[in-house]
Amino acid sequence: MRSALLIHVSAIAAALLAAPAAKADQFKQAADGAGIDCAVSARELTRFALVGDMFASVSKISTGYPYNDFAVTNEPVRGDIYVSVPETFAARSISFFATTKKRFVYKFGCRIEAIPAAQVFISNPAIAANEAADFENAAPREEIAVRLIRAMANQESVPGYTLRQASDAPRRVEGIEVRLIAEYSGADLAGKVIRLANRSGKPVLLKERDIAPRGTLAAAITTPELAPGEVTTAYIVGETGAARHD
Repeated sequence: MRSALLIHVSAIAAALLAAPAAKADQFKQAADGAGIDCAVSARELTRFALVGDMFASVSKISTGYPYNDFAVTNEPVRGDIYVSVPETFAARSISFFATTKKRFVYKFGCRIEAIPAAQVFISNPAIAANEAADFENAAPREEIAVRLIRAMANQESVPGYTLRQASDAPRRVEGIEVRLIAEYSGADLAGKVIRLANRSGKPVLLKERDIAPRGTLAAAITTPELAPGEVTTAYIVGETGAARHD
């Protein structure tokens, strides 16, 4: 029974590594002055958010005709901008410049597509790398990995890290349903939040060392012992390359 369990939970790690990346939101990286290609919703709002920064102003050409012009609203509390396109808008794309509070400038060129309300997250490698490196170098690597697990468990943001909410379907591994919930990506470390559900007809005991891929620095399971039908959450942290390409 013990050897069968080891095989079965070790397969969970392989399923996590094979899980596809989330596609619902758009994640872009851009340096100062760079152009950003994206897609905006033809009928609903599209939100643009900066990682580690805030929008300060937007510059665009106005046609003077509301029926043939898109609108940009700068939300002052979070520093996001929202774009809406009227049904009468004739062009197939929009373009505008945006300046941030940290004095970066980006040029946006976005296709208008028949998609639901969308989100575009923009990170500047210079900002993210510095903040993530400061977080990762503040203590020994193993201690930082534990701090990252604590942050993921409390649904907290991590300086310089990109958070991606996953939307892929769950996978079944010999009675255990495995679903990637979120990914945290930093300079050298990456974390995964996984939902595990016992869909078998008998109790199982999950071990951190068995669900973690090779190269894992820290792992934790909220409730290791699962009765049939019970669900738990697991957290895995490893170096960036190991966490994604083991």
